[in-house]
Amino acid sequence: MRYLPKSPSERAEMLAACGFDAPEQLFAQLPKQALLDRPLALPDGVSEYEIVDYFKRLGANTATDYASFLGAGVYRHYRPVLADVVISRGEFLTSYTPYQAEIAQGTLTAIFEFQTMICQLTGMDVANASMYDGSTAVPEAAMMAVRVTGRTRVLVARTVHPEYREVLRTYARQQGLTVDEFGYDRDAGGFDAADLEAKLDDKTAAVIVQSPNFFGIVEKIETAADLAHARGALLIDVFAEAVALGLIAPPVEADIVAGEMQSFAISPSYGGPFVGIIASKEKFIRQLPGRLVGETKDSNGNRAFCLTLSTREQHIRREKATSNICTNQALIALLATVFMTIYGKQGLRELAQQNLSKAHYLAS
Repeated sequence: MRYLPKSPSERAEMLAACGFDAPEQLFAQLPKQALLDRPLALPDGVSEYEIVDYFKRLGANTATDYASFLGAGVYRHYRPVLADVVISRGEFLTSYTPYQAEIAQGTLTAIFEFQTMICQLTGMDVANASMYDGSTAVPEAAMMAVRVTGRTRVLVARTVHPEYREVLRTYARQQGLTVDEFGYDRDAGGFDAADLEAKLDDKTAAVIVQSPNFFGIVEKIETAADLAHARGALLIDVFAEAVALGLIAPPVEADIVAGEMQSFAISPSYGGPFVGIIASKEKFIRQLPGRLVGETKDSNGNRAFCLTLSTREQHIRREKATSNICTNQALIALLATVFMTIYGKQGLRELAQQNLSKAHYLAS
């Protein structure tokens, strides 16, 4: 049973309905020896995280839950209870694509907030309403770069998640694109700038790097951007661990950012659904895949939201669409939005710092 608190005014209203002025009058007929004449001896309140931790420690005695560090980018993260409460509301849980803005302002507002937060995290100008996951966001970003540059070759660092590279090759094979890889420094763990420079040519549409990369190393985004831009290519920055964005500098040197938000309160669920993102510089907005929610005004001049630039999408003109991504898991994007709202800028930074510190503690 859920606990519903009562405000002082609500208590007074309830007492008045019963004809009383004070709570004590409700129990006046009971013998005094049956009444407690002191406040309840309750311990101090604790946070949600402390409650969950307490019961986890109790449950650990059953020896059924083991710490696991497997996953290659998909892990069990702490999930605030409030997040489930919000996404379980019927108006979010059962809604469909918000084509009719007049009756979908709640969903559209939530998606707009998601896009705004993604731009703040990545340092980009615009972001779409989410993708299926990180692995499909990467090839979508690559095809976006191909449309922008008119070129057909993509260079991807071997420090990018191997499954992301595999999905990229699958997309590229059907699109007639060439995907080549460049190496990494085995001592430092980052991409090999010399190898990248040697493999860049005038047919290269995009250079793809991941930061933090698959080894956990923060890449030199500025170096990659300079090399790519010198040959007229775009730089795509990828991330598989979104919490890291709370601590590292936004990849503002990149042209496009693509990644996975699973660490934002999204359960592994045997591989999905997750939520991917694509954000970019504003000048590339018409090449963004997926849906965009924009701010407008209604007939009364009030602030409102709607799907915008829809001529890019497959439900308007399939053969000329930027992508065939259709109805997406916006509910999962809402979950990530609630997570970001709960933590805020400072909270996300502290969470990232804790993850970093505890990872180094474990390694030592």
